[in-house]
Amino acid sequence: MQAAFRENPLSDFRPDERLARDSDLITKIGLCELRLMKDARWPWLVLVPQRPNVSEVFDLTPLDQTMLTFETVLVAEALKTVTGATKINVGALGNIVRQLHVHVIARSEGDANWPGPVWGYGTAEPRTAAETKAFTAKLLDAMTP
Repeated sequence: MQAAFRENPLSDFRPDERLARDSDLITKIGLCELRLMKDARWPWLVLVPQRPNVSEVFDLTPLDQTMLTFETVLVAEALKTVTGATKINVGALGNIVRQLHVHVIARSEGDANWPGPVWGYGTAEPRTAAETKAFTAKLLDAMTP
């Protein structure tokens, strides 16, 4: 029983290599890492619960499920505030990257592939370091109460 108290689920957590490659870490909120996809066509965020070996929402504890919902709403509201988007899309697919992660994407009429999906459409367009820094600063400011 004492071994369970010594375990730290955060110490064994690593983001999937594809998530790490295709996104930049913005911050760690509480349960989740908040990451920005390296595709300037959309303001596209990813929340990754810092729990090892989790692929489904129901694999999380009830408390972690609640935290994931809270953090998803927090990020979605901040993204809407920062972008003024027509629609905020939220989804957890996991067909390719099995590690549980939640996409939060700002969509606006006339953006690349509107109203179609962002997945598999065209080629990613990189942001400059300055664009990434400015966007993340606005987002983090919008997330601060």
